[in-house]
Amino acid sequence: MPPTVSPAIDFAVDRSSPVPLYYQLALQLESAIEHGGLQPGSLLGNEIELAGRLGLSRPTVRQAIQSLVDKGLLVRRRGVGTQVVHSKVKRPLELSSLYDDLLATGQSPATRVIRNEPVSASADVASALGVAEGAPVTFVERLRSTHGEPIAWLRNYLPPGPMELGDAELEATGLYRLMRAAGITLHSALQSVGARAATVEEGAYLAEPEGAALLTMQRTTYDETGRAVEYGSHVYRASRYAFEFQLMVRP
Repeated sequence: MPPTVSPAIDFAVDRSSPVPLYYQLALQLESAIEHGGLQPGSLLGNEIELAGRLGLSRPTVRQAIQSLVDKGLLVRRRGVGTQVVHSKVKRPLELSSLYDDLLATGQSPATRVIRNEPVSASADVASALGVAEGAPVTFVERLRSTHGEPIAWLRNYLPPGPMELGDAELEATGLYRLMRAAGITLHSALQSVGARAATVEEGAYLAEPEGAALLTMQRTTYDETGRAVEYGSHVYRASRYAFEFQLMVRP
């Protein structure tokens, strides 16, 4: 299916602002991609036409476009033009699931269950869940995608409990939604975020070369009684995903 040409979107630059013109345009283009004004797969249009419409020089427009190419939001295809790839998922650091965060940003999450079975808790898992090493726990391994591309490899461990997790349910919705539906109240979590290079196995799952940048997250979630109800160890494509912090000045 041939790519569609994006509709004309009104961009405006403030020549009296100290912010460089290319950066003003880049921010507006990025916002249009993130909010659906520029759809994945659509063509951005001709640099000369865009420059003429905004009264900007072609180098200024080229620099704005290149900054989004560098971010992975646009791609230049020979014989096709500049094409919108996707928006980067920005996830706030709060107690929410990737599934719900994707829905909240208007993206359609898809899930493939790789494993869903009982295993013996390793030392790390046992420590996180507060169970004995070797105790039975449920291991759920999933690959989450959006826009037809993998974004995260999710591995979760759950202590024994009344909740039954079928593959169909796990592929239809998010884990936290299933836990809440089972009467589990998610109260708080202890989370650690990091980054490292992709292994061969991770690269194969996430469509990235070995050594590509990945974001990592380990999280232990607790219910209102302080009992650990889930431990997750996840990896995300840094080219498609970012954690977002809100920092406050301490009085």
